[in-house]
Amino acid sequence: MSLRSTGRLLLLASILGSTVAKSVPLEFRYPPSQAVDYVNPLIGNGGSMADKGNDTPDGKSGGMIPSTAPPFAMTRWVAQTRQNYVSLTPYYWSETTIHGFQGTHQPAIWMGESGQVVVSPGAGQVQPTFETRGMNFSKDNEIATASYYSVEMNAKEGGTILAEQSATSRVGHLRFSYTNTKTPYVLIEATRASILGAHNTSNVTYPLGTVFIDPNRREITGSNPERQDIIIAPLSTPATKWSGYFCARFDQDFSAWGIVQSGTLYPGQTSGTGKSLSGYASFGDHVTKVNVRVGVSFISIDQARENLDREISDHDRLEDTARKTRVEWAEKLDRIKVIGGTDEDKETFYTGFFHTMQYPSEASEYGKYYSGYDDSVHEGISYTGYSIWDTYRAEWAWLIMFAPERIAGMVQSMVQDYKEGGWLPMWKNIIETNIMVGTHADSLVAEAALKGITGFDRDTAWEAVYKDATVPPVNDKTVVYGDRQQGVDYEVRAGLSSTYTQNGWVADDVHSESASRTLDYSYDDYAVSVLASVLKKDTEAAFFRNRSLTSPFTIFNNATGFMEARKANGAWAGPTRGFTEGDKWAYTFDVVHDIPGLIARKGGNASFVTFLDQHFDGGHNDHTNEPSHHIPYLYTLAGAASKSQSRIREIAKANYNNSVNGLSGNEDCGQTSAWYLFSALGFYPVNPVSGEYVVGSPFFDIVHVDFPNGKNLNILASGATVNQYVRSLSVNGHQIENPILTHDQILNGGLFQFDMSGAPQKWGSSTLATS
Repeated sequence: MSLRSTGRLLLLASILGSTVAKSVPLEFRYPPSQAVDYVNPLIGNGGSMADKGNDTPDGKSGGMIPSTAPPFAMTRWVAQTRQNYVSLTPYYWSETTIHGFQGTHQPAIWMGESGQVVVSPGAGQVQPTFETRGMNFSKDNEIATASYYSVEMNAKEGGTILAEQSATSRVGHLRFSYTNTKTPYVLIEATRASILGAHNTSNVTYPLGTVFIDPNRREITGSNPERQDIIIAPLSTPATKWSGYFCARFDQDFSAWGIVQSGTLYPGQTSGTGKSLSGYASFGDHVTKVNVRVGVSFISIDQARENLDREISDHDRLEDTARKTRVEWAEKLDRIKVIGGTDEDKETFYTGFFHTMQYPSEASEYGKYYSGYDDSVHEGISYTGYSIWDTYRAEWAWLIMFAPERIAGMVQSMVQDYKEGGWLPMWKNIIETNIMVGTHADSLVAEAALKGITGFDRDTAWEAVYKDATVPPVNDKTVVYGDRQQGVDYEVRAGLSSTYTQNGWVADDVHSESASRTLDYSYDDYAVSVLASVLKKDTEAAFFRNRSLTSPFTIFNNATGFMEARKANGAWAGPTRGFTEGDKWAYTFDVVHDIPGLIARKGGNASFVTFLDQHFDGGHNDHTNEPSHHIPYLYTLAGAASKSQSRIREIAKANYNNSVNGLSGNEDCGQTSAWYLFSALGFYPVNPVSGEYVVGSPFFDIVHVDFPNGKNLNILASGATVNQYVRSLSVNGHQIENPILTHDQILNGGLFQFDMSGAPQKWGSSTLATS
């Protein structure tokens, strides 16, 4: 098919338009964007949390907050149906009361909230607590898009309140329309009872905040120092001066105002300090519509006010804010146009794209940022929400392709974290949290450098990466550094100083998650070697390359054929020991930088393919967690591409759809969706720092991609929606026999043409061994 024909088809698709967003008011669907109309923020939120009262996942945990904000926003705005903490996000699909609209900084279900602000409308007597302020609503009266959200609620004393919201990165814009109500009011919550850590709802603290009311300026301002992850922060970076700040400005005069503290109203009071603190403003009965814009800052109230003035002016309508945010989403999502498949398929695809463009999130504010690592304000750019153990696998590669303008700043932000706190981040949520294992920031830096990203301090980045690979954490030989262990300093590569550097493995009788650590450290060593090669540090490149290729196989048990943890004396620790969020089946395949070496250990291609069959047919593949994400592509690397193609389609069908249960696992800041998106295009970065992608099975008949570099890529796979097998692949007219694509091939664009079939084919399988 010619490119000209492709263009005609794309034009036809745009004329037909999307039926998905037909319930959205027309003024909130401008400018036109079929891609943005297919986004449904509620996908994956039906099972994103456990049933009420249970703080463990129910097996279908999407965990992405259904929020309204532009890409990479500092603050995301969400309807609040419950109090959030580690393992619960603010919105739960099945609940039928809304208690306010929350400017949240909780990046994922397994992370805590930080410095949030809640805006709660009401009418009649001011409802002072979370429990009393909830208003019933019907799902039929709820609209959720990437740039606009609305819901109609039943006011406590009669009548209804229509709540509408949009947002910029640092400002929430809310509009409340009151019908048949009396004494409309809006309450701004600064602080509440805070639950620290996971699985322990009895661990409650009461952050001390501030509220100030200025009726002349129509403003309620204040601060909230809540940070639910504080108990797992490294001891050397307590972030004692941390706070979230807010400035809420109204478009109506206040008829009354007051402070709420610990459930008690203090009418007429204009300031307050302490726990469980809110401020409120009431309006005359003649007022039927109230706009409130809420600027948020990590620096000060004055900075929150400046952010408000910069991002949403006093003259901007909610429609104007929603339009600006929609334009920002369209700039990203319209870069990919798909033809083929159903509306449901497209909704799944574009909502996944929406998910991948949210984290890391902005933490700097117009050239300056607060750093919790040294409790100071600095000049520069900063990001937070780095779920690196998850996102290094494919999400980072997706961002490099579709948000390259952000990557240098994101890397430089990590470099600044190193300069101010002493280490690159692992799981940064305001500051480091010591969650998960491995120093995969090494991978992020190396992949960015390998793929030509400039604009960050490469010398300091190398210094930081080299430190990861050579300097152990404090008390490394005596501290376990368990998951979310409290009262310790930076975890980094726990176990580096003892058996890993001496024998190649992390000792299971010294450190937790020892087998996973061993494999993660070996991959990170490989990433360090890649960065060293890019920087022409040949000696270091050779050293870390050698260590990366030998360490993983020190825990390969030839007697069982599995990776297994080992003790300090070399004895095997047992087949179930030493793994994090996976087991021996998942982690035996976790040598992404040396799959040929792993295949050789398993006896060659044929036996490796049999082992993969046992893994999948035995029900061992768990796509709900990231260690399994690359595994279906390994068939292709063992010369059995058709088996990869069928497994990829099976996984996509079983784990992704456009329902509220549309993600079978945690989104983990975009990684789960990144797997789907790459797979839908027809390739996946098994080894992220290789610069290569393994070919799979494209999901759509036609995909047109406009990369930010100005190049266009057309992926033609006629019949792909029903035919999952690849008969042949050509790149710009050249036949591809080896099922590998390079980063440069993809970003240079052109025409990738797949010939699809309904039956398994020999393409990509010529190297399959017979013994």
